Amino acid sequence: TDTEIRYRQRYLDLIVNPKVKQVFETRSRIIQMIRRFMLDRDFLEVETPMMQPLPGGAMAKPFKTFHNALGMDFYLRIAPELYLKRLVVGGMERVFEINRNFRNEGISTFHNPEFTMMEFYMAYATYEDLMDLTEELLVFLCRELFGTLKITYQGTELDFTPPFQRISVVDALIKYAGVDPGIIYDWEKLLDFALRSNVPVEKNESWGKVLMAIFDEKVEEKLLMPTFVTQYPLEVSPLSRKNPADPLFTDRFELYICSKEIANAFSELNDPFDQRERFAIQLKEKETGDEEAHEMDEDFIRAL
Repeated sequence: TDTEIRYRQRYLDLIVNPKVKQVFETRSRIIQMIRRFMLDRDFLEVETPMMQPLPGGAMAKPFKTFHNALGMDFYLRIAPELYLKRLVVGGMERVFEINRNFRNEGISTFHNPEFTMMEFYMAYATYEDLMDLTEELLVFLCRELFGTLKITYQGTELDFTPPFQRISVVDALIKYAGVDPGIIYDWEKLLDFALRSNVPVEKNESWGKVLMAIFDEKVEEKLLMPTFVTQYPLEVSPLSRKNPADPLFTDRFELYICSKEIANAFSELNDPFDQRERFAIQLKEKETGDEEAHEMDEDFIRAL
């Protein structure tokens, strides 16, 4: 029953707790089902580099290593994104990868420094199409595994009956965090709201990051049922396409289930000039001490 011993001595956990083996078996089945689901929709399964000369594809702190023969630093990948996109550039219109990512961050029973993720790309599709496909995948998994769309997870009954709720970041802040719609675009008033609400945020933080700090602290915990949160600020979405109606936001979504982010996707930024500007902004943030900011990836810009 000791959580620490169970995680450090998994063999012992497996011997003593038969239900743990069922988790391993279910996980294996889920991966097989995801693979089948994607292959049935004409996606090609690929593998991209685990060691990369530049970390990219997500905002996270990487693990660093050294290649003796080349005499240069490499990074364990934080995401396969920029390499999968290069395949799309090369004409592979539907690709996916189920593999490991490495992020040099906090560790807990919910957050592992190495973890498995499925990432896929689909040419000629928007983020709305990706929401539909993601919803379809989860409904398929629930039906195959449980024969029902209502399951209980850690004491919470979850209902996967489509359609899932869809709500923008701004509307979620108004609905769940009680933010006054009149202060959403006012950086000073928004920062004041965050500080008064005990949201951990720096006084020099940008508008988009203040917005998301309030979201992380006050909204996430209330998103129990499957919910697509859409329209993320441009400042925290360096690889996403701008929303044509409001360029402060991007056509991006994250899927939340039981207060946890399960998926993240967006209409891809494919304008090389815009992408260079975004990377330049990220470099400035890196210079001010943000270890999760993106590097300038000249080869990816060349590909675009």
